[in-house]
Amino acid sequence: MQIPGLGSVTRDDGDLYSEPIRLDVLWGKECRIVLEGYEDDSDKEGFHTAIQAFRSCGPEVLKAAEPHIFRYHKDIIGHWDPVDDEYIIDSPSDVWKHIELGHKPIFSRNHFGDRGIYVSLECECDWEPEHGLQIVFRNGNTVCKIGPYDGHLTNASAHGDPRLENVIYRDYQDLLKSVLDIG
Repeated sequence: MQIPGLGSVTRDDGDLYSEPIRLDVLWGKECRIVLEGYEDDSDKEGFHTAIQAFRSCGPEVLKAAEPHIFRYHKDIIGHWDPVDDEYIIDSPSDVWKHIELGHKPIFSRNHFGDRGIYVSLECECDWEPEHGLQIVFRNGNTVCKIGPYDGHLTNASAHGDPRLENVIYRDYQDLLKSVLDIG
């Protein structure tokens, strides 16, 4: 099967996989793009637009997310023993020294909120080896969610709260307050 912007793809476990592609947005990393739900989706053009946008972006898109990733890091290390400082990062621009970007960006439709196409990238990070780092791009060209990998495409869908639609990183203090307000 041929997909605009990807070329020939192969099917594996119901998803479609591209051949390895170098992606400028991920600093030239070679990745296989994964399409979830593409074949059954009625708006394939939405996927094509997001693929083109993602492939056209440069690393400045990730650089714009540095402050949010840094907040995630600060949140996590706030729960560490003070003598355990091996992965303390001093500035937002230093986060990349502690992250291994994922190699399978997954394109899928958000079934909550705007129903747009999102790209989820599961990464490893030194400060949170168990849950890692999830970076999500709305429409393939804007980072819209940062945090531990939970599979959700927005904080609104993760927490069932449409007020969080434009929240990129939801820190633990905010999350704790909302839980206490509910309960």
